[in-house]
Amino acid sequence: MTNEQYQEAVEWLFVQAPNYQIDGEKAYKPGLDNIKKLCDFFDNPQEKIKCIHIGGTNGKGSSSNMLSSILQEEGYTVGLYNSPHLIDFTERIKKNGENCDKEFVYEFIQKLKNLPNDILPSFFEFTTIMAFEYFYQKQVDFAIIEVGLGGRLDSTNIITPLVAAITNVQLDHQNILGNTIEEIAGEKAGIIKSNIPIVSGDENEIVKNIIKNKAIKENALFIDATLLTTNLTSDLKGNYQKKNIRVVLGLVEELRKLNISISDKNIEEGLLHVHQNTKFIGRWFQFSKSPLIICDTGHNQAGLEYVFDQLNSIDKHKHVVLGFVNDKKIDEVMNLLPENSEFYFAKPAIHRGRHPKDYENLLMEAKIFYKIFDSVQEAYLSAKEESTNDEMIFIGGSNFVVGEFLEKNLEISK
Repeated sequence: MTNEQYQEAVEWLFVQAPNYQIDGEKAYKPGLDNIKKLCDFFDNPQEKIKCIHIGGTNGKGSSSNMLSSILQEEGYTVGLYNSPHLIDFTERIKKNGENCDKEFVYEFIQKLKNLPNDILPSFFEFTTIMAFEYFYQKQVDFAIIEVGLGGRLDSTNIITPLVAAITNVQLDHQNILGNTIEEIAGEKAGIIKSNIPIVSGDENEIVKNIIKNKAIKENALFIDATLLTTNLTSDLKGNYQKKNIRVVLGLVEELRKLNISISDKNIEEGLLHVHQNTKFIGRWFQFSKSPLIICDTGHNQAGLEYVFDQLNSIDKHKHVVLGFVNDKKIDEVMNLLPENSEFYFAKPAIHRGRHPKDYENLLMEAKIFYKIFDSVQEAYLSAKEESTNDEMIFIGGSNFVVGEFLEKNLEISK
C-alpha cells in the first residue's frame, strides 16, 4: 500500500458516508440500527474487548486521554477512540498513543466497500466499527471509547463498558440534542446502563439529579466526582482540567474496585505525562514559548468561556485568531471575547466554515479591533507579524481552525 492509495481510501470514506465533521446536522444518523448491523457483520468485536465509556459536552477528550495515560503508566495496552481528528484520520484510533496503522485503515476500508446494501452507515459509524475491530485485533487490555455526539443514540452506545463517565452537560448541538440543559442531560445520560457505575462531573444540581435519577433507575452506582478532592495536576494546562482530573480519579477508583491494579504513583505520573503517552494535542496546547502561542479546540459557549477566562488571567497583550462553522451562534461568542486583544477572524477551510464577512456586523457592534482573512494561515501569519515576543497569540474557536493551523505549522516548528 502506498501513501497515495491510503489517501484515496480515506477520501472514498469521506465521500461515501455522511460526515458530521464536514456536513453538519444532515450527516447525523441517530439510533443504533446501523451500528448493530455493522457490528454483526464484523462478528461483534466490541463484545470481545473491555471498554470504558466517556461522554459529556466538554472534557471527554481530555479525560479519556488522561485515563489512557494513567493505564499506560501501569503497563496496560490501551486503545483510545476520540473524535474529531485534527490533522490525520488515524488520530481517531490509537493504541498506547500511536495512531492506527494506515495499512489497517486501508484494508478495512476495502471491506467496507463490500457491505450489504441494507447497511448504509454514516462516517462516524464506519469509524466506530473500525476502532472496535482494531482494538480487538491488537488485543488491547482496555479500550477507552469517547462518545461522538449526545449519548443515548450515539453509535458508541452499543458497548457494555466496565464503567462510564459524563464529564459535564452544556448547551451545544441544540438542533440535534434539545434546546434545554434538561433535554441535553437526558440524552447524555442515555449511556448509563444497568449495574454499570457512572461517574458524573457536572456541578449543576439540575444536571446532577437527571444523571443520578437515571442511575437509580438502572441500578447503577452513581459517583459524584465534584465531591472528590485532590492536589494532583496534569501536563494538560487548561484551568478547566482540574474538573476533568476529578472525573478521571472517579473512573480509576471504580476500575480498582474491579481488581484492576492502578497505583497512586502511576496515577500521578500518568496525569503528568499525557502529551508524552497519548500524543494528545489541541487543549491549551503550547505551540511555542516566544512568542507564547496557545491553541485550544474549545468551541461551544461553555468551552470558550473557560478558555477566554484563562486568557484574561494572562497579563499579556493578545493576538487572537478565531474561526467558526456555520451553526455557531456568533452573538454568544462576542459577549465572551478576551480583553486586551486584537482579533483576526478567518474562515476554516471546510464548506461548513463560516466566512467572517457573514458576521462582520456583529464584529462592528462589538467595537473591537479586528481584521478578516480568507484562511486561518493568513490570519496567523498576520498575527505573528504584528506581535512581539512579549505578547501572545491564541488560535481557536473550532477544531477545524486548530487542525488547520497545526497541519500547516507543526512540521515547521520541529
